[in-house]
Amino acid sequence: MIRTIRVLGAALGALIGLVLAAGAAELDRTSYGGFIVAAWTVAWLVVGFGVLPYLTIVPAQWLVAHVQELSTAEFVTAVLGLFIGLLLGLLLSLPLAQLSGPAGTWLPLGISLFMGLGMMGLTVAKRNDLIAAAEGAGIIRRPKPGTASTEAEPQIVVDTSVLIDGRIAEIVESGFVYGTLIVPRFVLEELQHIADSSDSLRRNRGRRGLEILSRMQREARTPVEIVADETPGVTEVDARLVELAKRRSRVVLTNDFNLNRVAELQGVRVMNINSLANAVKPAVLPGEELRVRVIQEGKEPGQGVGFLDDGTMVVVEGGAKLIDTELEVNVTRVLQTVAGRMIFAQPRVS
Repeated sequence: MIRTIRVLGAALGALIGLVLAAGAAELDRTSYGGFIVAAWTVAWLVVGFGVLPYLTIVPAQWLVAHVQELSTAEFVTAVLGLFIGLLLGLLLSLPLAQLSGPAGTWLPLGISLFMGLGMMGLTVAKRNDLIAAAEGAGIIRRPKPGTASTEAEPQIVVDTSVLIDGRIAEIVESGFVYGTLIVPRFVLEELQHIADSSDSLRRNRGRRGLEILSRMQREARTPVEIVADETPGVTEVDARLVELAKRRSRVVLTNDFNLNRVAELQGVRVMNINSLANAVKPAVLPGEELRVRVIQEGKEPGQGVGFLDDGTMVVVEGGAKLIDTELEVNVTRVLQTVAGRMIFAQPRVS
């Protein structure tokens, strides 16, 4: 599209150059008149080729991108504010149009533009108060959390810890997450800050988070939406996430234990990937048999430690002398901790 606009701009520039050159009759009397006309035309061709996209396509793309970032409330209030401002500008311009000279031509236009843009800015800035007033008057009614409209298309606010963790990409691709993943801009900025850290570990974690986000945007079935900050006046990241979740569908996706507690206390549903990982681990009961490889000594004397395929720790009594050995064990007890599930077992007696 831009290439076509450039070609049209080059043609328009050449035409303007020829018209202007044709108006300069004195050029025909000089010995270099033809060369000057050709150079003048080429110069206008280059100007048209380079400038026209920045007067048409580029501003249009910028406008579309910024309109897409607006919430529905912001867009509606902006349109209403512009309409009211232009209407007021029209009423004020009627007496000004009676003035003679340039004032009667340009003052009405200036007043209309000023009133339209001014009212649009004011209505967007006061959108929350205007929506609250309309709700109080019964003009509009927003759905409450838990109604069919929010349940049909849930919006899940994503925390930085989830993107850094990385498992969310596989969970989304598996189809277990339904709805739209909402990534606030301040989460994106926090990821960028971590990715620019001087510490190599933090830098790698931040870059992995950005890669995971890019991967989900390209390949995942669940749509990912990056939204502007809707929590003015709140500076702490966890508080901003909770406030944003309250404005959306009251769901936060996180691995952060503290954010988990804060969100639950404020009535926001929490989806914790660590809890999900523990929930989908196979249930093991005392008396069952497992096959595990002992890889290191345990904390207590004589204990050996191994791991199942899903990462569950298995503590083998008397397994310290069986390191680097794969053996059959009998489960004696299962302990569920905050960090995960631990299985205690003894070597099976043949």
